[in-house]
Amino acid sequence: MFQADASSHSPVLESLRQAKPVLWTGPVTPSAAGGPGAHFLMDQVLSAQERFARFAPLLAELFPELAETRGVIESPLLPAAAMQAAIGLPHQDGRLWIKADHALPVAGSIKARGGIHEVLEFAESLALREGLLHPGDDYRKLAGPEARAVFGRHQVAVGSTGNLGLSIGVIASALGFRSAVHMSADAKEWKKARLRARGVEVVEHAGDYEKAVAAGRAQVEADAFGYFVDDERSASLFLGYAAAALHLRVQLHEAGVRVDAEHPLFVYLPCGVGGAPGGIAFGLKQLYGPHVHCFFAEPVQSPCFLVRMMAGRGELPGAPASASVYDVGLTNVTEADGLAVPTASELAYAAVGAHLGGVYTVEDDTLYADLARLKDSEGLRIEPSAAAGFSGPRHLCGTNAGRAWLRAQGLDAHLPRATHLAWTTGGLFVPDEEYDRFLSRGRSLAAGN
Repeated sequence: MFQADASSHSPVLESLRQAKPVLWTGPVTPSAAGGPGAHFLMDQVLSAQERFARFAPLLAELFPELAETRGVIESPLLPAAAMQAAIGLPHQDGRLWIKADHALPVAGSIKARGGIHEVLEFAESLALREGLLHPGDDYRKLAGPEARAVFGRHQVAVGSTGNLGLSIGVIASALGFRSAVHMSADAKEWKKARLRARGVEVVEHAGDYEKAVAAGRAQVEADAFGYFVDDERSASLFLGYAAAALHLRVQLHEAGVRVDAEHPLFVYLPCGVGGAPGGIAFGLKQLYGPHVHCFFAEPVQSPCFLVRMMAGRGELPGAPASASVYDVGLTNVTEADGLAVPTASELAYAAVGAHLGGVYTVEDDTLYADLARLKDSEGLRIEPSAAAGFSGPRHLCGTNAGRAWLRAQGLDAHLPRATHLAWTTGGLFVPDEEYDRFLSRGRSLAAGN
């Protein structure tokens, strides 16, 4: 475990090590966040969006829930005045909206974006190589027996705490691939059951997320027809997530929400390994530049991206650049299973580390309380990890550290015209019994505050 000497202690480091909620504001220098993954281009994001469009007719055929949208996998942008009041965000500090990825069809979480995109990209490359597709073809051909016979020879595998595994398993099995999901001990039983019901092989591991990923990677290396979706290193996942920014731009415009120097956009993104929030943050920065400010939200016991950001800026003297939450004495144990990751993605760090507004941490009890507040104020059902975004306005507008950052950025005068966007990341398929337990605990905690 990393041991800092007394001279290196700071209030943020002390709060981090004591598992107390904290706001850290960045960014690191661009040179510190350089390396592989640091040079994605907007053209690559547009290519991901075009791939989704090519596959849309096939997706509408494979998944009846996509018939109405003609195969488009998207979530609504929702005004949240009642939730704004529930979390105590004053109107003079802006307006709260929700990007409702907890309602994404097919996979029921933000992972439907990147996970489905990567499997589609693999299927497309394989189909073109095998002569199953030619430029301009109708991709519904890939639902036919010839394509399924080819896909059935290949296995798609992934290591996951839950939601990424769901997205990979669902789309891979629907296309006819053999599929295996390596899941860590903290993955929820209902997620394992849902995968098995789809014919996906679920391989359980006693260790944490990193051990599940390593096991999945090793399995694929031994399989000549295997393909591993690497949550820590995948450019395809990252770009699938980034494509969300393009649709959000349309939604904001249709809702009459301006984003410019006098109308700043603050986006709060729950963060596990960093690929999903990193991709979205990258896409938004490409579109809105200095007028969007992205903050990652992590559990107090699993702040892997915060640890990486602090290490990158030299705020953890003696710690390696790839420091994990274990290196600062934390347990990586949290009820937010999708965020229980000990070490950040280097690809995501390289791509967006220099462009984040900051990272903040949240206690599990706060996640549950906000889950209940959201249900009681807006009628929305999410899982605990998806509630992490709602602490963002509290940190930014309700703490000395947040207010100091706003003043330093020259943003405090523009707060009345600001948009605060909480990105909800999962919950659509949580079983009723499980959700009722979440809600009961959350209401008890919210009542006690």
